[in-house]
Amino acid sequence: MSVWEALLLGVIEGVTEWLPVSSTGHLTVSQELLGVDGNAADTYAIVIQAGAIVAVVSLYRARFIGMVAGVRGGDPQGRRMLLALALATVPAALVGLAFDDAITARLFGPWPVVAAWFIGGLTILAFTHWRRDRPPTDGAPLVDLGLTNALVIGCAQALALWPGVSRSLVTILAATALGLSVPAAVEFSFLLGFVTLGGATLYAALSSGAAIIDAFGVAAPLGGLAAAFVASVAAMRWMVSYVARHGLEVFGWYRITIAALVAVLLVAGRL
Repeated sequence: MSVWEALLLGVIEGVTEWLPVSSTGHLTVSQELLGVDGNAADTYAIVIQAGAIVAVVSLYRARFIGMVAGVRGGDPQGRRMLLALALATVPAALVGLAFDDAITARLFGPWPVVAAWFIGGLTILAFTHWRRDRPPTDGAPLVDLGLTNALVIGCAQALALWPGVSRSLVTILAATALGLSVPAAVEFSFLLGFVTLGGATLYAALSSGAAIIDAFGVAAPLGGLAAAFVASVAAMRWMVSYVARHGLEVFGWYRITIAALVAVLLVAGRL
C-alpha cells in the first residue's frame, strides 16, 4: 500500500464513517479496486477509524467534558448520557463476539455490500416518506433520550455488522423512530460511534498493529489516519448542517445509485 493509497482510504473512511452510506462497504469496494488486500490491509481498514474517532472528540468536547463531570458526580445529564452510550454499545459487542468469524467469512465481499446498500437506500426513502410532513428538527432533544430507548438503538446498531448496512444509518433511523429529532439522532449516532468504533479499533491495533507496520511501514498508515481525521471533521460538520435543513433523503438515492454502479462493475467483471 503506497502513501497515496493510504491517504485515499483515509479520506474515504473519514467521509463515509459518519454519513449513512457505510464506510465498511466503501472501503471493501475501494480495496478491491486498488488491489489492496490481505490480513494487514483488512486490519488497517479498521485501525484507520482512529482518525474518525478523534474527530468526534474534537467536535463534541463539551459532551465529553460533561460525561467526565458526571462520573465525578457533578453533571447528572453527563452521567445519564454516559450510561445511555454504555447500554447502547452492549448489543453489537455481544453479537460481534459471537459471530465475528461467520460475518467475516460470509458477508465481507462486494455482493453482500451491494445488497445492503440497495436495501438501506430503499429504507431511507421509505422512512423519509413516512416523515414527509415533519421537518427534520421536529422531535425530542438528545437530553430526553431514555435508557430503554438507548438500548433499543444499540440493538439496531448490531445490524450494521453486515458490511454495507451502515452503523450511522441504523442508529439514526432508530433514534428518530423513537422520537428524537434528526439532528439529535445524528449527534447520538456520532457519540455512540466513538464508543463502538473505539473498542473495535483498539482491539485491532493491539492484536494486529504490528502486522500493519510490517506490511506498510509507518508513514503510510499515519498519513491515512491524519486524512481520516480531517475528512471526518469536514463530513460531520457538513452533515449536521445539512440534515437539519433537508433530512436524509439524498443518502437513500446515493445508496441506490452506488449499489447499481458497483453491481454493473461486478457483472462486467471489472471488480
